[in-house]
Amino acid sequence: MTRMPIPDPGMPALVLRLDRNPFHHGTLGAVRSLGRAGVEVHAVVESARSPVARSRHLHRAHVRPPGELRPTDFVDLMLEVSERIGRRAVLIAMDDLGAVSVAAHAPRLAHRFVFPEQAAEATETLADKTELVRLCAAAGIAHPDTVVPRSAVEAADAVRRLGLPLVAKWSRPWLLGPDTGLRSTCLVTSPGQARRLFERSGQAGSRLLLQRHLPDGPHSDWFFHGYFSRGSVCLFGGTGRKELAWPPRAGLTAKGRWQRNDDVEAAALRLVASCGYQGILDLDFRWDPAGGAYRLLDVNPRPGAQFRLFTDEGGFDVVRSLYLDLTGQAVPRAEGRPGRVFVAENYALLSAVAGVRSRTPGRAGEAHRGLETAWFARDDVLPFLAMTAAWLHRGLVKGANRVRPLLRRRAAPAAAVVPEARSEGARTASCTTWQ
Repeated sequence: MTRMPIPDPGMPALVLRLDRNPFHHGTLGAVRSLGRAGVEVHAVVESARSPVARSRHLHRAHVRPPGELRPTDFVDLMLEVSERIGRRAVLIAMDDLGAVSVAAHAPRLAHRFVFPEQAAEATETLADKTELVRLCAAAGIAHPDTVVPRSAVEAADAVRRLGLPLVAKWSRPWLLGPDTGLRSTCLVTSPGQARRLFERSGQAGSRLLLQRHLPDGPHSDWFFHGYFSRGSVCLFGGTGRKELAWPPRAGLTAKGRWQRNDDVEAAALRLVASCGYQGILDLDFRWDPAGGAYRLLDVNPRPGAQFRLFTDEGGFDVVRSLYLDLTGQAVPRAEGRPGRVFVAENYALLSAVAGVRSRTPGRAGEAHRGLETAWFARDDVLPFLAMTAAWLHRGLVKGANRVRPLLRRRAAPAAAVVPEARSEGARTASCTTWQ
């Protein structure tokens, strides 16, 4: 099948990302997917120097203001961007904060943008990890044993109930401020660590969850991407397994492979049917050998960064599916391509440097159906070059920040050594100054 443009690309699209991660390759994937199909694509980005802003498929980059966006600031930003676009546009949120904000302010945005119609609670319930525990229980979907402590004592007691190590998560990670130093997910190795995390709940802005840690294995990590239309009907979707992650064993997909998994797909469809969600969805599962089930770890009510793994030979994916559906055009039946591989070059390189090997190499006889790289594209090279330059610069800055304290510590004792030629008075003054 040859690449075919969208039949009527007349309505522009706005790709929205509110976080400040310049290395979010999913945003670039959405820009390329629609831009290649002839759509006028706009994007809200963190900086004019963002690698996404270098894409030849992007019509215009709109830089979000610095600092925290209050609800009124978010609405004002969206209306200002709409004025610049000049006409109604399809809106695609690429991070949880954007998805939750759009759902919360849908009535004020609906006359300027087109997006899936649904109650704000549906999006927030899926994004909130505490609510997800309740939703999984109601829908009969396997989920890791979870404790939501109400005190520091309960947090420490959860260690005895769940065992070590265990996984700590903040229920609304999009509320974490960069100045807190807190990660959305981390591994807890002691009761004291669990207690200290709970005591920082006020800084985190949401509740702490403690979950039983599921060991990873050769074929343990899976994900599902799908677009759900009215009535929560899945118009396009696929399942894949994570072969490399960064950070190792618990991070985003550095390398993934499209592979059919009926159990994972059935759980995803059951979840959406239970909550009535409409839009693009990204779910993460891990196989639990002790329980004999795929347990749902995380849900993102928006495209996952590796969504371009699920692309048919005509370039069709969940983002194009959403665009066609929301603009009233027929959504074609896509041809699955199991065996297709996705690689995020920068994170796969980190895995290689760290000595991490792919845990799930292609099985014997498994067809290879193409490779999708997150950054490099022959028809759009500049984002890859910009990403590489920014990545190297960040690495050099981090390296310098680590080396600088070591140099200071080495230099400090040397400064205290007094040459023999100096006078006694000078030697005394020097010693006094050092002390």
